[in-house]
Amino acid sequence: MTTAVNNPSAGHPFPDGFLWGASTAAHQIEGNNVNSDWWHREHEEGSTLPEPSGDACDSYHRWREDMDLLAELGFTDYRFSIEWARVEPAPGRFSRAEIAHYRRMVEGALERGLRPMVTLHHFTVPRWFAERGGWTSDDAIDLFARYVRATAPIIGTGVRHVCTINEPNMIALAVAFRELGTEVAPVAGIPLLDRPTTDALIRAHHTARAAVKEISPDLQVGWSIANQVYQAEPGAEALTAAYSHPREDVFIEAARDDDWIGVQSYTRTRIGVDGPIPAPDDAERTLTGWEYYPQAIGHALRHTSAVVGDVPLIVTENGIATADDSRRVDYYTGALSAVAAALEDGLDIRGYLAWSALDNYEWGSYEPTFGLIAVDPHTFERTPKPSAAWLGNLGRTRVLPR
Repeated sequence: MTTAVNNPSAGHPFPDGFLWGASTAAHQIEGNNVNSDWWHREHEEGSTLPEPSGDACDSYHRWREDMDLLAELGFTDYRFSIEWARVEPAPGRFSRAEIAHYRRMVEGALERGLRPMVTLHHFTVPRWFAERGGWTSDDAIDLFARYVRATAPIIGTGVRHVCTINEPNMIALAVAFRELGTEVAPVAGIPLLDRPTTDALIRAHHTARAAVKEISPDLQVGWSIANQVYQAEPGAEALTAAYSHPREDVFIEAARDDDWIGVQSYTRTRIGVDGPIPAPDDAERTLTGWEYYPQAIGHALRHTSAVVGDVPLIVTENGIATADDSRRVDYYTGALSAVAAALEDGLDIRGYLAWSALDNYEWGSYEPTFGLIAVDPHTFERTPKPSAAWLGNLGRTRVLPR
């Protein structure tokens, strides 16, 4: 781990070279991702999604403006994803124009002093891939590896960190939801994840990691896991460990040979002797209905480190859905205090990327606003919030006031 260059007495210092940025996902900000499974799901007859993504933030055309703002605010890193459905709109048919588009984004980030972290898969797949059976089809792993190899012109130079798959445990959870015929987590907690999908995603990650290393051995490869921060009530320690393993830890264990692992969390899940316990009625809740709990990321980092062993950690998502930006600053203050404490305790944490750079499409609705930057849905005008200036300034000072 690199050493801090700031005066510790002034506050919590972050290490020299620490990644300091914000994250996005292609489907959530680009708009008109018409060849993806999610676009089809948004528009199919009887869709249960409240609203479609539509133009989203029009970032497919306005990515330069997004990067300009992040760089001007003081951020040094930007995590964005490549849309598989654009790169390979039909089986084996790769779009040179789309590959060039994403390469321009990499170059544009570098020109602005932003280090690009590229995610190869962030929830959406081409519609044709889904119709073949998705991740559990016989040739799914080979098809994903073929796509990863096709991204060589995009990630081959100028990129250091590559995320193969974002939150694979949430992908397996989505399959479990469909089998239950529900879009909402049951009151009793998260259902058991689909095991065939879990196994397939782990194989896909390992195969993709090898494919990325073939593109360039210098590329640092990992994947990001959704941490639910399972906290055991007295007497529920064994149940909590058993509950967590198939829903989270099995994916963390799969990263033991990776160059880094992405840690993502937003709130906690308390486990009692009879299973998950709802948050108290008087608990503050965010626009997603989650308990306001900024300390979650600290617990997630410590848990991930305990499971994965000697693998560097990067916070690849962390944030809050709120219409009150002062609560967003408070949330980030608490979250970053927990990150700083983990650093001081010796955890090898290499970066912090907030979710999200923009108010965007949150998988069915625009109501939950996670963004540091507001986006007008009609004009697409970008307006940085006070939290964006506050968080960006920390990128310049690298010191969180105590």
